[in-house]
Amino acid sequence: MKATIEFQHGVHFKGTSGTGHDILMDGPPESGGQDLGARPMETLLIGMGGCASYDVVFILRKRRLEVTSCIAEIDAERADTDPKVLTKIHLHFKVSGVGLTDKAVSKAVELSAEKYCSASIMLGKTAEITHSHEIIE
Repeated sequence: MKATIEFQHGVHFKGTSGTGHDILMDGPPESGGQDLGARPMETLLIGMGGCASYDVVFILRKRRLEVTSCIAEIDAERADTDPKVLTKIHLHFKVSGVGLTDKAVSKAVELSAEKYCSASIMLGKTAEITHSHEIIE
């Protein structure tokens, strides 16, 4: 994997993935930011949520279940002092589909958290990560 981060101006940066996709990042206004992009730590959470969501959908589809929607809502807390690492992260999945059961969704979330989501497992080295889910009809 590769990525390139390019300074734009102020504290605004453009990140480009190895596959050629851009993400804009900016710092908070009190640090000279102009709110032109997500904060870098927010992109870390978004990446983790994307990784876990991919797993949940993939696992459910592998079980031949139809997923029509999967939304991961993430709440996180950071340390008060530098380095302000993430200390608590909670992922709540809202999943819709055909034939979904609580048992199947619960198992998919568990497999993602414990075996497949490398982002979650890596962040779990510094943060307490919890999960919940609901099936939306």
